Amino acid sequence: MLLRVERLQHSYCKAEILKNIDLGVERGEVFIIIGPTGSGKTTLLRLIGLLEKPTSGDIHFDGNRVSDSEEQRLAVRRRMAMVSQKPTVFNASVYDNVAYGLRIRKEKGASLHGKVMNALETVGLAGYDKRNARTLSGGETQRVALARAMVIQPELLLLDEPTANLDPVSTSHIEKLVTDVIKKSEMTVLMSTHDMYQGQRLADRMGVIMAGEMLQTGDPRDVFNLPQNRKLAEFVGVENIISGAVVSNKEGIVDIKVDGAVVEALSSLSAGAAVYACIRPEEITLAKTREPSSARNTFSGEITRVVLFGPLARIELNCGFPLVALITRKSAEEMNLQTENRLYASFKATGVHVIAK
Repeated sequence: MLLRVERLQHSYCKAEILKNIDLGVERGEVFIIIGPTGSGKTTLLRLIGLLEKPTSGDIHFDGNRVSDSEEQRLAVRRRMAMVSQKPTVFNASVYDNVAYGLRIRKEKGASLHGKVMNALETVGLAGYDKRNARTLSGGETQRVALARAMVIQPELLLLDEPTANLDPVSTSHIEKLVTDVIKKSEMTVLMSTHDMYQGQRLADRMGVIMAGEMLQTGDPRDVFNLPQNRKLAEFVGVENIISGAVVSNKEGIVDIKVDGAVVEALSSLSAGAAVYACIRPEEITLAKTREPSSARNTFSGEITRVVLFGPLARIELNCGFPLVALITRKSAEEMNLQTENRLYASFKATGVHVIAK
């Protein structure tokens, strides 16, 4: 394991920003930290990047605890690189900006030149070497910052919301760099973002931080499909979070009473347990007539709202309890879905994630 953080806490002016953070990042993986604005993502990266000292807790790098010794911190810091959300570039050429870290490390001559030009080509800025870095667009500036970080070949690359202020095209270019270039170089990446779908696209593993607490870490599929509490479920886009109670459990198949209806799901919880039944909107299928199906849950409902966006359609239903389905725009148009239409909404028991209250 390249990086291990234990019981990390940090406060500013008595305001607690991070609370008992435990985190491990394996060598060569892309670990994404997702969380809303103000959740502590930047502070955590700055502490890991040794730009600040934590109020308490330990940081271990490559098996060794990072001490308060400035000499040791500098030695470890030189094995890392960080790109901030709004990177600073010097009032100098793109070439000199990218070469900065190498020159600090006393590199010179043909070796330095070759590495700088290769880095510029890698980030798609070949031919920009003589341009003043402060004349570039936001996306180009971010790529200069990435080239400057990558050219020193750090063992750990820290990226603090690198696409937060970029247009979709620039965002796509940065994501491609992370997936195609950085990952192939076997560089370890720790990146923060508030875009949960970006996190899902890029991460080998991820962690969700909210209000300074790391609520869950693991495989992105588990984080998105098996959130551990309601707050986390809401953040990762589980729009259907239905309050109810388990009325029976037959060999792991539970009946959950919900506003007069019964939802079937898989769970080990016993009868009487107060729960949330969580169903992602993409798990729900819609039909105008009730048809034979393997889905254990089928409810009749009236459409209360139809929202079309891009290739998708968000359908809100009243089934005695509110339900939201996400289908393709083409399907919505073919079914001619309108408010006050009645539909049948179906979903499998395996599509329900049960959280104990």
